[in-house]
Amino acid sequence: MKSRDGGAGDSAAKADGETHFVTRIGWLRAAVLGANDGLLSTSSLMVGVAAAAAGSSQIILTGVAGIVAGAMSMAAGEYVSVSSQADSEKADIERERHELLADPEHERRELAAIYIKRGLPKPLAIEVVAALTVHDALEAHTRDELGITDTSTANPLQAAIASAGSFLAGGLPPLVTALLMPVAGVVWMIAVVAVVMLAVLGAAGARAGGAPVLPGVLRVVLLGSIAMAVTAGVGHVFHTAVG
Repeated sequence: MKSRDGGAGDSAAKADGETHFVTRIGWLRAAVLGANDGLLSTSSLMVGVAAAAAGSSQIILTGVAGIVAGAMSMAAGEYVSVSSQADSEKADIERERHELLADPEHERRELAAIYIKRGLPKPLAIEVVAALTVHDALEAHTRDELGITDTSTANPLQAAIASAGSFLAGGLPPLVTALLMPVAGVVWMIAVVAVVMLAVLGAAGARAGGAPVLPGVLRVVLLGSIAMAVTAGVGHVFHTAVG
């Protein structure tokens, strides 16, 4: 069996306890995606409805419905998606287990070839394979051949909860803005609040993942602003056409 990613199986945390940013990838991706989606989709919906000259109650109802539906949709979608990934990982591990039982010598040569490709001399690679095989052959192949580790293993429930909770949290700022602002200026205030929160989320996501902050902020603010502008334009055109 060929390796998915020769380096993907490297441990995310060193033996001395040093933690790397990759250890957060299981929940960080779902949380950042959920919060951005909650903020952007709720803001865009409310801006679009407000641009169509809707009343305050309609705008607020749109926000509440959007948050509830979006959170449930995100949770269900994330659970199904990550469950599929987890099923694929389990199937690969089970296949590897059978291959180890059927032809252990071939599997040892395969693992040695991976270590040689990474830079180990052949005699040392064979020695390492022998030691790892005695310790836990399946774990060694799962990590170094398949690229599956405890850090990268998919967790459907964790992803679903993170997505739903973060979507709900992301959708609250525009809803609260609509509750506090008069209808006359609500479009612009929702847009301003959304842009500010997108910048905050972009910076937080970049910092949590150890990435440069400015590109992350610019990316989400630019794309989010375009999405809200398009939605507001559609709402305005619809109101003009119907009116």
